Amino acid sequence: MDMDQAQQLFINEAEELLETMESCLLEIESGEVSVEEHIDAIFRAAHTIKGSAGLFGYDNIVAFTHSVENALDKVRAGQLELDESLLELMLDCHRHMQGLIQSLSEPEQEPPRAEGEALLTKLARVLEGQGASDEASELEAADDHEVEQPGEKPEGYDSFWHIRIEYGEDVFRDGMDPCSQLRFLQTLGCIADVKLKTRFPESVDEFDPESCYLSVEIELESDASKQDIEEVFEFIQENSVVRIGAPNTYLEKVSSYEGDDERVGEVLVNAGAVTRRELQQALNTQRESLQQSNEAEPLGETLVKQGAVNKEMVESALSKQKSASHKRPVKMQFLKVDSRKLDHLIGLIGELVTSGAANEILVKQQEDEKLSESFGSMFYLIEQIRDGALSLRMVQVGESFGRLKRIVRDVSKELGKEIELHISGSETELDKTMVEKLSDPLMHIVRNAIDHGIEPRELRQYRGKPAAGNLHLKAYHEAGAVVIEIIDDGAGLDPEKLRARAIEREVISPDASLTEEETYKLIFEPGFSTAEAVTNLSGRGVGMDVVKRNIEELRGQVSIESKLEKGTTFRIRVPLTLAIIDGFQVSVGDKPFVIPVNMIQECLEFTAEQLSEDRNYLNLRNEVLPFVKLREILELPAGKVDREHIVVVHFGEQKAGIVVDELHGELQAVIKPMSEMFRAIKGIGGTTILGSGDIGFIVDVPQLIELASSRESHRYATTVTKVTKGEA
Repeated sequence: MDMDQAQQLFINEAEELLETMESCLLEIESGEVSVEEHIDAIFRAAHTIKGSAGLFGYDNIVAFTHSVENALDKVRAGQLELDESLLELMLDCHRHMQGLIQSLSEPEQEPPRAEGEALLTKLARVLEGQGASDEASELEAADDHEVEQPGEKPEGYDSFWHIRIEYGEDVFRDGMDPCSQLRFLQTLGCIADVKLKTRFPESVDEFDPESCYLSVEIELESDASKQDIEEVFEFIQENSVVRIGAPNTYLEKVSSYEGDDERVGEVLVNAGAVTRRELQQALNTQRESLQQSNEAEPLGETLVKQGAVNKEMVESALSKQKSASHKRPVKMQFLKVDSRKLDHLIGLIGELVTSGAANEILVKQQEDEKLSESFGSMFYLIEQIRDGALSLRMVQVGESFGRLKRIVRDVSKELGKEIELHISGSETELDKTMVEKLSDPLMHIVRNAIDHGIEPRELRQYRGKPAAGNLHLKAYHEAGAVVIEIIDDGAGLDPEKLRARAIEREVISPDASLTEEETYKLIFEPGFSTAEAVTNLSGRGVGMDVVKRNIEELRGQVSIESKLEKGTTFRIRVPLTLAIIDGFQVSVGDKPFVIPVNMIQECLEFTAEQLSEDRNYLNLRNEVLPFVKLREILELPAGKVDREHIVVVHFGEQKAGIVVDELHGELQAVIKPMSEMFRAIKGIGGTTILGSGDIGFIVDVPQLIELASSRESHRYATTVTKVTKGEA
């Protein structure tokens, strides 16, 4: 791994930690959890970022995060209260840290230096008011050559963790603080004994004031696990020697352990006497010995030499060992993979699906039962591989919702509005690419809802509403798609005002006939706004054209429902994935089309007798079913067909029919996006290569129905106008 890759890993990890930190702070602020529940996670995030930044030499990040960490450390120790003002400061510090991390890849995005200095000043005031002198005295004590603590073993010695640390000389230069580790250990239990030693160089000339020459022996009484204690020293493990001896009381835990894995190392790990790192370290030592001398000492002896456990514990674990085969406990493990590799894999699987479809045609032509059966088994496996590969990119929508919490908080504070955010369906899964591309549209809608949708407190109370506005974010699956709703209980959209502004801006003509929803959708016109004054945040229309464009690029739709003084609902519907779908092939003339299977309800024979006068709807078992003729709507050449078919489709609460010439059956379609030149074509969401080698057009059902409805509305309005004017 080169330095660039390592740096990118650091950035990715830091961004994830910052998300955790922000989420925890916001949950504490909202009262969802207590400080005690999240303070360790917040501290660990800051601590990890500081330590990793130190390894790369990012001194500005280390210096700033060190102050944040100190404040958080005092909160953990109960010396500082994480009240509203400190939470505000921590969130500001989080934003600054975010800017510092972003500046590593985008230097022009570096936050103002003055902002960082102001935040450091505030942090210093907080620390000074809460016993900074104590910290100084501890540091002074650490500078002493040798500090001997009482030599007698305290009562209960067998229950103590025995910790020996030989700090590496670069510890201080790496931004690490031994005193901070001691304070953290105190939060895990009681430090019963400390022996501090130094190993200064013999010559004064060799002494470096920035080097660390300390060794510490600690007796810790704690109920914490060995893993938790080891994590305290996570960032000094590479250049320092840390040995954590398990208490003698763990001998009983090893003896009573009844796990399925009977190997010595696993028994000791599962009983809590040895950590994974210690086990791996012992295995590495074994491997090196084996390579050098073809002999290796038993694993238990190596662990004893490491100081991880005593001899009695190893003997107890050995008694558990059996020669018979054994089962290993199944544990959830995660592996980070470059998203480009996943995209490449899914691309290859897409080609495999296309190739499978082509071979399926050839196999059918052979009319060989055994060959068909064998190919069927293989095709089933291809489907399993396809589903497995696509699931690798699925993430929870909650990732986007979590980012919106901060936006809601900041915007509501800036505007002086009280907003209660309600989230449901965060666990709904969607393709990661879709989740990322939805972030901007969701942000724009939420900011607009708070800025212009939800009224000021006084107006809400005058209208008999609660003083606090409500904003709901919902996500759920529906008919092979994911629906995201953003609902506010604000003032709602005024169609008359929208229409007047659209005429004023010459977006529509004065005699234009629009349905209610078409009127609402005027807010998606570039620069369109009904706000009296466009703020720096939003104005129904500022950025809303981006919302529509981004969602359409995802092959999604956005609809709007609104009631004056009741509120507005934005409903975004996007497909689960952009890669592969199960489709149903139909044709009009010699043009093949693919309709997503999950939207098809049934297929029927279509006859002219089913027509109701000259309007496009028919009686389907006493139910009115509007339909569109694919040939007419796409303006394809007329052709003679003996018998037509109608494919009944549904999406959301709507149902419609699509009239086609021929039905050909199901297939798996690898979606190829339309080029820019053909993006303007409505009703077609993409193309695919069919097994025959022909190009099939994938029908965008919601868009097609919307197009047909729009044309029907205009035709009806034109007819009414002519009747009114006496032209009909």
